[in-house]
Amino acid sequence: MINCDKKNDALQVEVYETSEAGNSLTKVTEFAKSDSLITINLNSDEKFQTITGFGGSFTESSAYLLNRLSKENRKKVLDAYFSEEGANYSLTRTHIASCDFSLSNYTYAKVENDMTLENFTIEDDKDDLIPMILDAKAISKDGFKIISSPWSCPPWMKDNKNFVGGKLLPEYNDVFALYFSKYLTAYKKEGIDIWGVTVINEPHGNGNNWESTHFSPKEMTDFVQNHLGPKLEKDGWGKTKILGYDQNRAGIKEWADEMYRDEKSSKYFAGMAIHWYESTYEVFPEDLQYAHNKAPNKYLIETEGCIDSEIPHWQDDAWYWKKEATDWGWDWASEKDKYLHPKYAPVNRYANDIIGCLNNHVDGWIDWNMVLDRQGGPNWFKNWCVAPVIVDPEKDEVYFTPLYYTMAHFSKFMRPGAVKIGCVIDSKDVVSTAVKNPNGSIAVAIFNPTDTNYSIELNLKNKKTTITIPAKALQTVLIKG
Repeated sequence: MINCDKKNDALQVEVYETSEAGNSLTKVTEFAKSDSLITINLNSDEKFQTITGFGGSFTESSAYLLNRLSKENRKKVLDAYFSEEGANYSLTRTHIASCDFSLSNYTYAKVENDMTLENFTIEDDKDDLIPMILDAKAISKDGFKIISSPWSCPPWMKDNKNFVGGKLLPEYNDVFALYFSKYLTAYKKEGIDIWGVTVINEPHGNGNNWESTHFSPKEMTDFVQNHLGPKLEKDGWGKTKILGYDQNRAGIKEWADEMYRDEKSSKYFAGMAIHWYESTYEVFPEDLQYAHNKAPNKYLIETEGCIDSEIPHWQDDAWYWKKEATDWGWDWASEKDKYLHPKYAPVNRYANDIIGCLNNHVDGWIDWNMVLDRQGGPNWFKNWCVAPVIVDPEKDEVYFTPLYYTMAHFSKFMRPGAVKIGCVIDSKDVVSTAVKNPNGSIAVAIFNPTDTNYSIELNLKNKKTTITIPAKALQTVLIKG
């Protein structure tokens, strides 16, 4: 380790690195010298949000693929995500009934106009989805939180009687609230506790492409205030967190204003869920800060993000570091928004976004599918995406992409209950963030997307150390408590 300071004044650190050069969450102890110096000043007395967790999503597609692998490879993937030796995921998401990453459309309320939901059933989840969650639970030593989201209410409750698009009819407000309560009860019976729910995935409707239900900010807030919140409270689910919105960040100001319009509405919202699809690189810090300032004590959780509109590159680590990936906006964004959707390196997109979110009051970050196949599915709508782990079930092969290791840099070393602390870096190109964990350790994430190697001087309470971060690399520096 490069360190010219007196021993008593030196920070004792461990450094883990994922890089274009080939490191994959590798512990590094030798550092090449660099003439370019960047300073990071840490202030553990300056405290921001408390971390809820990091992780990915249980989808029918992922669960189905895992069941097609050998028992050894299925366990290998689940261990990689949920064991202490692996990424140790602490915050996850799943879908209530079907979503685009399901094999087909389905609802838990199959009998039309069943106003008491006597025929409610989660049978569709029992072959793949529920076993995946239960096996993950068995592996995870610390456990993990689950946020559940419906993509659509049962079609017969909607004005268009369809899984895709449409609005919840007012006469079914109480029935849809009951639907949530039935779901929580059914999953509890299976041994799965649901920590939180969102009201609907993507209330703007995702272009009416796959399962969706449209809500305006007022419609969602009224539904939560007058129906969902009181129903969950009455049925003994009052501790279940209700998160509002659940779509892209650029629209959150009007949602924050409506959700937190007064005490009667805001008391049922535990916080806000957001997605990243508005841009491949822009974090929208002003919007995030606005939402935080509107309700400083509420959760602000990124519940979905992935490399979208791409077929995964198989066994090709280099691609994940190159500016070759496009997103939905590359083709479909309006002319005025095209600049938000350039070609962008997948690793850069994840690392920059998570660090940017943490630096703007976001307390949790959830990736989308944990596992997909070489086509980027299965997916009934065929909107292919990339996942951190890609599998070939026909050959029983597993590929851990650089995105898996990128996620692990945060989930493994920044634990629930950690507190975001002051972290100032004197660079416009290299980004960083830091948290203090419940065990007293400090985890500093540093991402260098440039072609330059940099020496990094870390300063904390009159102690310092100097390391080097190579070009195109993500490091987690762990300072023991």
